[in-house]
Amino acid sequence: MELICIGLNHETAPVEVREHFAVPAEQLGSRAKELTALSTIAEGVVLSTCNRMEIYIAAEDREMGVDILRTHLAEGRDAEEMQHLYEKCGDEAKQHLFRLVCGLDSMVLGETEIFGQVKQAYKQALESGATKGVLNKLFQKSFSVGKRIRTHTRIQMGPTSVGSVAVDLAEKIFGKLKGSHVMIIGAGEMSRQVAQSMMSRGASELTVTNRSIERAQSLAAELGGGAVPFDAWEDTLVKADVVVSSTGASEPVLRAAQIEAVRRKRKYRPLFLIDIAVPRDIESAAGEIEEVYLYDMDKLQHLASEARHSRIQQVKVCEEMIAEEL
Repeated sequence: MELICIGLNHETAPVEVREHFAVPAEQLGSRAKELTALSTIAEGVVLSTCNRMEIYIAAEDREMGVDILRTHLAEGRDAEEMQHLYEKCGDEAKQHLFRLVCGLDSMVLGETEIFGQVKQAYKQALESGATKGVLNKLFQKSFSVGKRIRTHTRIQMGPTSVGSVAVDLAEKIFGKLKGSHVMIIGAGEMSRQVAQSMMSRGASELTVTNRSIERAQSLAAELGGGAVPFDAWEDTLVKADVVVSSTGASEPVLRAAQIEAVRRKRKYRPLFLIDIAVPRDIESAAGEIEEVYLYDMDKLQHLASEARHSRIQQVKVCEEMIAEEL
């Protein structure tokens, strides 16, 4: 039986292409089962996250398995989209999966969320009857490798992305993000990532504003929030706990005077400002207000770099362990 992995991720495909390959979480098992009805494919697991879509199969013939799986994926998609796919077979596919569950192939080195996502994808495939001896053994082994890596290395220590640093800092300020209101000024990718992380950590309300109200509404819909016109967002500042700003403006869009104007209405609650725009969106004087915590790109990047350097030193240790497990 031949092991094959075909997929795409944040390094090989932009988000608009990844969206076209995405599989709803509740359909992972049924999609995996569909694969086993195809010629030469005996087993299948489908993984789909915001950063990747991958299919693992056990096939009787490698070349035929690759051709059939690619043909299956090409349905309803154009040739240009298919060029973003990568292909891994045999030991290369095993190594890729082991690195994946350990967080070595993630946008944020060492992140833990992917471990649970792979487990869920495998669980659905198993329950649908899409896996047998080959993929059962492979995925169960990958989970033991992931556990070993996380137990015996420091690959997870410290946040390594600007977004994860910002979320960790927000939790330190508020104790926890549960019930907090996040406001996004601008609808860029970095803002989306930070907001998504905060919502996953318990933030309960999200408001997006952007010069293009259509883009604001689109991002708000994606993250389960609401949108307001760009010239009407100051009212939201009264309710917000966290403000993430990332616009293309040439001068600040949020000034200290605007915060001062709503302090009484806010009852002097803490306000966490994340300015990830270049040039900066938030006037530096805002950080001097008593209950305001302001972090710009330089501060966040510095904190992330310290943690990232420590993790990179651990990659070699992880790779050696994965080689042993292979």
